[in-house]
Amino acid sequence: MAVFGAVTSLTFLGAAQTVTGSRHLLTTAAGKKVLVDAGLFQGRRDLRDRNWADWTYGKLDAVVLTHAHIDHTGFLPRLNAKGFVGRAFCTQATRELAALLLPDSGHLQEEDARIANQLGYSKHKPALPLYTAADGQAAARKLEGFPFDKPVEVVEGAQVTFRRAGHILGSAFLDLRADGKRILFSGDLGRYGSPLLSDPDAPTPADALLLECTYGDRRHPPEPAADQLARAVVEAMKRGGPLLIPAFAIGRTQELLFIWRQLEQEGRIPKVSLFVDSPMATDATPLYLKYPQDQSPEVRSLLQQQIRPLTPARLNFVRGGMESAKLLERPGFFAVIAASGMATGGRILGHLERHLPNPSATVLLVGYQAEETRGRRLADGATQIKIRGGMVPVRARVEQMSGFSAHADWSEEERWLSGAPAPGRVFLVHGEPAALEAQRARLAAKGWRVEAPQPGAVVEL
Repeated sequence: MAVFGAVTSLTFLGAAQTVTGSRHLLTTAAGKKVLVDAGLFQGRRDLRDRNWADWTYGKLDAVVLTHAHIDHTGFLPRLNAKGFVGRAFCTQATRELAALLLPDSGHLQEEDARIANQLGYSKHKPALPLYTAADGQAAARKLEGFPFDKPVEVVEGAQVTFRRAGHILGSAFLDLRADGKRILFSGDLGRYGSPLLSDPDAPTPADALLLECTYGDRRHPPEPAADQLARAVVEAMKRGGPLLIPAFAIGRTQELLFIWRQLEQEGRIPKVSLFVDSPMATDATPLYLKYPQDQSPEVRSLLQQQIRPLTPARLNFVRGGMESAKLLERPGFFAVIAASGMATGGRILGHLERHLPNPSATVLLVGYQAEETRGRRLADGATQIKIRGGMVPVRARVEQMSGFSAHADWSEEERWLSGAPAPGRVFLVHGEPAALEAQRARLAAKGWRVEAPQPGAVVEL
């Protein structure tokens, strides 16, 4: 029951004036607290330090996740371990992916702490993980998976409906209704015509919309991603060294595999040894064939023809650590896809450490690179980067492609927004300041009531 005089409010705790750390706190008129996304801050040191800040917002009655990526889910284990999480809601596929991602995130936290203690470069003695792999497993078990398009009561007086966002498997934008208000949370909005996933659903009318702006100031190149990849593979082969592709284990890796197989089948690239050096990607890839409601028409058609759409001719999945270590010494040309996509951790670091000094090697960046990540430094032309406490010279060729982005650019967002009447208010999130301002100016010119909240801002609805 609503409290007399109370109002519904939103508090912008993350992905405000930055891309990462998606966290939006909805407080109902009755005082119920619903956290939409519980993301980890990544990139700049000052952002990552926010992950360690004390949680001062009390017990959460519910957490609702838009999708499984760590910048939307990776803070959940920390909250859960400290007893702040009531129920946790997501789509069915997100629940399965989070069961892979969250323990792995905890493992990386433990590994970072171990290396910091070993090399002595942590300001804390001893360095401790933000949370552990066991904490990640416990948080994943907390998640309850629900289908798309079915309203679910998350707290008394508030319900959410998951709508397809087309970003990664299971990704959703949220249609949340509370206290007579209808609020849309875009999460990460995907693109139209994705080779793997169905198009985003049309938005529904809303009193308020939280809109991601990762590419608010840019458009993706018109050249198809397949053309860009074919050219990059051929040029990397001419150079003679290995081709290293940092890529998110979930989403980007599967899209690369789909297009790689297609290019082979069309004779546009030769059949070369391709290694996916990631236990998580190894486990996640079959899930992309499990949920037909998420799949593009092309994927469904190939499956009906008994064609394996994610299996290039000489594909090898690398799970064990010893097998991964042997790959570092492999001679000749081969290609490796390994996480993380922004080179912030994971097995790609071993490959970069080994091959960045090699002028014959090629590093292909196939996604957004957040500020002050190793991927951004490579994209910006760094001559050396720090890996595991040591400086590694960069002599390899570094190329960047944006055709593989799973985020809608501003023109694709315009297409999506045209599917419903203008929202009463628009809050721009999940973007760097230049992207936020470009999108704000564009929407304000239409007469929309739009703003880009500062971190910690509280807005009454």
